[in-house]
Amino acid sequence: VQLQASGGGFVQPGGSLRLSCVASGRTVSTYAMGWFRQAPGKEREFVAGISKRGGSTFYGDSVKGRFTISSDNAKMTLYLQMNSLKPEDTAVYFCATSTYMDATTRAPDYDYWGQGTQVTVSS
Repeated sequence: VQLQASGGGFVQPGGSLRLSCVASGRTVSTYAMGWFRQAPGKEREFVAGISKRGGSTFYGDSVKGRFTISSDNAKMTLYLQMNSLKPEDTAVYFCATSTYMDATTRAPDYDYWGQGTQVTVSS
């Protein structure tokens, strides 16, 4: 299984970015997937998850109402639309695929990880 994340970059506060994560070797329609992020000196933080059972989504408290996770099964791609970005959103963002059908917030529940894409929010 390989995950390739892309779409990060530099954006001013209030701006938007869309991250993509292309999966190979495991269909995005089979297991839950998620996005995590890690800022320098901080622990990896859950951002958003999408379950395969019913396609339900849920988000970390810090991004609720601003970020949207989605997937395109035909394209084997996971997305994270990020709006109203804040400087505290600056981090390396990782996509991951779970060992379960229902997404969780716990990083150990995810067995394959992308390489990460840097998001920097600054004026």
